[in-house]
Amino acid sequence: MAGSFASSEIVAALKAAAEPTRLRILLLLAAGELSVKDLTVILGQSQPRISRHLKLLAEAGLVERFREGSWAYFHVSDRSGGGRLALDILSLVDGADRVVARDRERAEALKREREAASQSYFQAHAADWDRIRSLHIAEDDVEQAIADALGPGPFRLLVDLGTGTGRILELLADRYERGIGFDLNNAMLAYARSKLSTARLSRAQVRHGDLYDLALEDGVADVVIMHQVLHFLSEPALAIREAARALAPGGRLLIIDFAPHNLEFLRDEYAHDRLGFAPGQVEGWMKDAGLTPRLHRDLAPSQGSGPQALTVSLWLSEQPRDAASRARPATTPALEAQ
Repeated sequence: MAGSFASSEIVAALKAAAEPTRLRILLLLAAGELSVKDLTVILGQSQPRISRHLKLLAEAGLVERFREGSWAYFHVSDRSGGGRLALDILSLVDGADRVVARDRERAEALKREREAASQSYFQAHAADWDRIRSLHIAEDDVEQAIADALGPGPFRLLVDLGTGTGRILELLADRYERGIGFDLNNAMLAYARSKLSTARLSRAQVRHGDLYDLALEDGVADVVIMHQVLHFLSEPALAIREAARALAPGGRLLIIDFAPHNLEFLRDEYAHDRLGFAPGQVEGWMKDAGLTPRLHRDLAPSQGSGPQALTVSLWLSEQPRDAASRARPATTPALEAQ
């Protein structure tokens, strides 16, 4: 067991979980954050019924709820007593159960559908992605904040996750010996390669790669950057954990994304999965990944910027230098030819 609990807590937890649909919901939320709408699609049940189940689970302390705009997301937290108790209960469930397996498959299908929609959007807008970013806040201010947060370097290996047009690799070119940008979208990668070639940045390359499963060994990167990436991801915490895995002892993870906002149209028109992130939310994911938060900074838009100008947040964290599991190689691995 994960800890000691009062008998009343255990009874409340068992009563809340002792219903087939609620148990299925717990299993899904233990694997990742989902909204009411997501659960209605996966489980094939009405929104009022799903909402009622979630209310009972939340009242028993088994799930946590947080709001993004008009949407609410739920998850089982391993940092709360109720969440740990829920995970203990779920550990007894047979993962091969047909109903459980079917729910898991539907959840994965929904995740793939969402990310395919994001990739379709990227495909259509690869050439003007930098222009789209500039709609929100002055990019020069954001880039200066990025440079200030990281310091002068030099860095042996800098990794840019969700590299898009390769702008970060251009911006920080004088601070690294080797740079790798990963992205899933081939149109983006083609555009980035063209820009890097024009800029004659031979020490920077871009690769097709999954942010949840990077083709990098443990502990090889001095810096990992995620610039305006998290709000497109269905599982930001997993991407942060994978980024942390690639960091060398003393290496730094820098995340740049939006602060919480209520611009709902960004979901449909701009493929945003999340409407920004609260400081504690990202810092919590960093801590869960074994990192030490070092900096949080908000860059608010200037007055008169217009309704689409959003506050941009920066989070900087560090891999502990005594991370025993990180064995840094003597040299940075050579980059594969593209």
